[in-house]
Amino acid sequence: MKLKLKWWQRLLPRSAFSQTVMLIGSLLLINQLVSYWSVAVYFIKPSYEQINQLIARQINILFVDGVVIDRENLTLVDALNAKVRDDVMTIYNQQQARQAGVENATYYGFLSDQMSVYLNGPAEVRFSQDERLNVWIKPPQAPSVWIKVPLTGMNESDLSPLTLYLLVIGALSVAGGWLFARKQNRPLKRLQKAAMTVSQGDFPKPLPLNGSSEIVEVTHAFNQMSQSMQQLEQDRTLLMAGISHDIRTPLTRIRLATEMMGEEDAYLKEGIVADIEDMDDIIQQFIAYIRNDQEHEKEPDQVNRLIQEIAQQEAYRSVKIELDLKQTSDTLMHSVAIKRVLSNLVENAYRYGEGWVKISSFESSNYVGFDVEDNGSGIDESQIEQLFLPFTQGDSARGSIGSGLGLAIIKRIVDRHQGKILLSNREQGGLKATVLLPKNL
Repeated sequence: MKLKLKWWQRLLPRSAFSQTVMLIGSLLLINQLVSYWSVAVYFIKPSYEQINQLIARQINILFVDGVVIDRENLTLVDALNAKVRDDVMTIYNQQQARQAGVENATYYGFLSDQMSVYLNGPAEVRFSQDERLNVWIKPPQAPSVWIKVPLTGMNESDLSPLTLYLLVIGALSVAGGWLFARKQNRPLKRLQKAAMTVSQGDFPKPLPLNGSSEIVEVTHAFNQMSQSMQQLEQDRTLLMAGISHDIRTPLTRIRLATEMMGEEDAYLKEGIVADIEDMDDIIQQFIAYIRNDQEHEKEPDQVNRLIQEIAQQEAYRSVKIELDLKQTSDTLMHSVAIKRVLSNLVENAYRYGEGWVKISSFESSNYVGFDVEDNGSGIDESQIEQLFLPFTQGDSARGSIGSGLGLAIIKRIVDRHQGKILLSNREQGGLKATVLLPKNL
């Protein structure tokens, strides 16, 4: 059953690994921002304020004695420039300042407010960058001019030690958090794979006990559970094998006894032989269900080849088998087990149909599959899912022959191949079974 998630929940990481990385990354980002803000407020800002204060003192000294405009200094700008050195500060009028790039300079509000206090009037402070860092000031004593003060030894484009420190610390912290989360998540991934293996009927070796104390405890509990389930499976298999052997012995004696019956008891003999064969088939189904078709490894094979073999084996029956085989790729499978799936589905179609069976093969982007159809009475949609349970048979429309293990065996085999089996009623009447095997070559 899938939970319906809201759109914002889908954006959040779902695995423990990604959640841990996101948590560590978020904490580090907050730490970096707080560190940068703290250094900027308590170290960088005071330094700039001190520079701002020194520049304000120079400007006040520039205007303290007033500005004398004589014949040599015909303008205010010329008069101010005559009082200072070019490498200390330069005074521009509005047009000259625009040509020098004042309009591209960055305005700083908190420095402008501080400069206004130092100069006793509304002032404006801007910063620009060429070969060096420049401070532009519009003084209240002469609002028509701009004063540019170059700051030697400072470059706005240089990577400051603070920025380099924060980048290195941030990168190392994120890398360390990623390694920590990966180390913590590795036992969980191993545990997940082992659990999937157990769910498919295999029992892996005991997992190593490493990781945090909680993960060690969970892993230890899983190992005990896996060993208990394996022991239970072995006991069940042994028990079923013993029962089947003990039952087959008297069945064999009964069959031998029937062979010695006279001609006058021929009708009784046929009934006994039929019952013995039915009981033997039921025992075979029990053994197949218990054995769970545990071959050692899968091999690539063709679904079409198995379908053709089943069609040839069933040719002796009076049922008509129609084939519709498309070109399919090889896929990894337990050939004997998939052949048993086909045989059981054809047997059901023949048993519950009306003399017509169709087998089709197909291939999609992710699966290789086949359909087995019959023209019987179909089944109630509400009972389809229950048919896959052991000892469950169809409703009266499909009869109640057999042990009720056929579809349970089929589902086990398909599940072990990580595939899907679907049952649906045909529009023309009858049932269609669809088996999908993943393309895992």
